[in-house]
Amino acid sequence: MVLCHSIGGDFTGRRNALTEGDVFLTLLQFSIPFLLSSLLQALYGASDLFMVGRFADSAGVCAVATGGQVMQTIASLAIGLTTGGTVLVAKHIGAKNRREAAHAVKTALAVFGVLSLALTVLVLLMAGPICALMQVPAEASAVARRYLTICAFGIVFIIGFNVVSGILRGMGDSRTPLLFMAAACLINVSTDLLFVGVLGLGAPGAAVSTVLAQAAALALSAAFLLRRGTVGRYRRLRPSFRPGAARELLGVGVPVALQEGLVNVSFLIITSIVNGTGLYASAAVGIVEKLIMFSMLPATAFSAAVAAMTAQNAGAGLDERGRRCLRGGVSLSLLFGLAFFACAQVNSAGLVSVFTGDQNVVLSGMRYLRAYSADSVIVCFVFCINAYLSGCGHPSFPLLHSLAATFLIRIPLSWLFSRTGSMFLIGTAAPAASLFSLLLCFWFLHSVADETKACTGRRIRTRRPSRAAKSA
Repeated sequence: MVLCHSIGGDFTGRRNALTEGDVFLTLLQFSIPFLLSSLLQALYGASDLFMVGRFADSAGVCAVATGGQVMQTIASLAIGLTTGGTVLVAKHIGAKNRREAAHAVKTALAVFGVLSLALTVLVLLMAGPICALMQVPAEASAVARRYLTICAFGIVFIIGFNVVSGILRGMGDSRTPLLFMAAACLINVSTDLLFVGVLGLGAPGAAVSTVLAQAAALALSAAFLLRRGTVGRYRRLRPSFRPGAARELLGVGVPVALQEGLVNVSFLIITSIVNGTGLYASAAVGIVEKLIMFSMLPATAFSAAVAAMTAQNAGAGLDERGRRCLRGGVSLSLLFGLAFFACAQVNSAGLVSVFTGDQNVVLSGMRYLRAYSADSVIVCFVFCINAYLSGCGHPSFPLLHSLAATFLIRIPLSWLFSRTGSMFLIGTAAPAASLFSLLLCFWFLHSVADETKACTGRRIRTRRPSRAAKSA
C-alpha cells in the first residue's frame, strides 16, 4: 500500500534518513509530527467523554469511560503490533534494501488485516461479558454495551490507519499521517457536537462519531496514496508475503503489543475494582485515565521515534548513534512529564473539572490524579528504554518486566488499597509498578552492558565509522 520509491526517502521523494545529521534535532523533527498525530488521535476518546459529560448524565460518563478504556486497550495493542512493522521496514531502509522493505510492507498488511477482523468479531461477541467482568454499575451497564458494540466496528479502521502510519514512520516519514489525523479529528469533534450536543444521542451517538472519524482517517490516507501513484511504484517491486518476515514482525510486535496491552489490561482491572465502589469513583477513574493518557503522549511519541531511529541505525551499523537517540528521547519526554506532574499537583480539581461538573466525581478524581500523576514522569524512562531495546532486537525483556510489574505490583496494590476506600492510595499503584519496571530496566542495561552497548554485538569495536557517523 505504501513504499518509498527511493531509499532514504518517503513516497513524495523527500529524504528522511534517520542515520544522518544531529541526533537531537533529527529525533525532535521526526517525533513532533507523531506527537501531534497521537494527540489528535487521543482527542477521539476525550471528545466523546467531554461531550457526554457536558450533555448527558454520570451514567453516560461511566459508560464512555469504561467502553473507551476497552477501545484504548485495543488501540494500544494495534500500535504495539505495528511497531514490529516499523522496526522491520526501518531496518531494511537503513540497510538500503528496497525489495525486502516491500516484502515487509505486504507481510504487515496481510498479518494486520487478518488480526483486525478477528478482533472485531471477538469484541462484538464479548461486549456483554466484558461489561459484566468490569463490574459496570447497573445504571450504566446497558449504555456501556451499546457504546462498546458500536465502537467495535471501528477496529478495522484503527488498525488499518496505524499500519499505514507505522510503515511510513519506518521509512522516516512521520508528517504525512498527521495530516490525515487532523482531518479525522475535525470530523470527530463536529459529529460529536451534532450527535451528542444537538441530537442528544448520548454515549451511543459519541460511539458513531468515533467510528466515522476512524474510517475517515483510513480512507483519506488510501485516497492520497493512490493519487500520488505510490501504490503503482510499490507494485512494480512485486512484493510477496514472506513467512520469515511475518515471524520477524511478530517477534518484535507481539512483545511490544503485549507490554502495551498488559498496562491497559491492568487499567481495565483497576477500573473493574473501582467500579465496585460506586458510580462516582468509576466516573472519576475514567476521567483521570484520559488525563494520564494525554500526559503520556509525548513519551509515547518520543519512544516511537527512538524505536525507528535505533532500528535504522542498527541496520546501518551506527550503534553509538542509537544510544544517543535513547538519551535524547528520555530528555525530551521528561520536559512534558514533569510539566504535567506539576500541573496535577497544583490544580488537580481544575483538570478533572474539564470533563465533568459533578462535584462528587471531581472530588474523587482530584485525589486519584495527585497520586497517579507521578507515573507521567517515571514512564519517560521506561517507554524510551523499551523502544531502544526493541529497536536493538531485544523486545522480550520489556514484555517480561511489564508482566512482573503488572501482576506483582499494579494489580495487587490496586486491590489492596481499594479495601481502604482511599482514591489517593489507589492512585499510587500505577507509579509504584512503573518504578519497579524502571529498576528492572536499569538492572538489565547494566548487567548485560556488553550486549546492549551495541545493537550489532562486537561489530562496533571493529567497524570503521561511516561518514554519516562522523558528521553526526
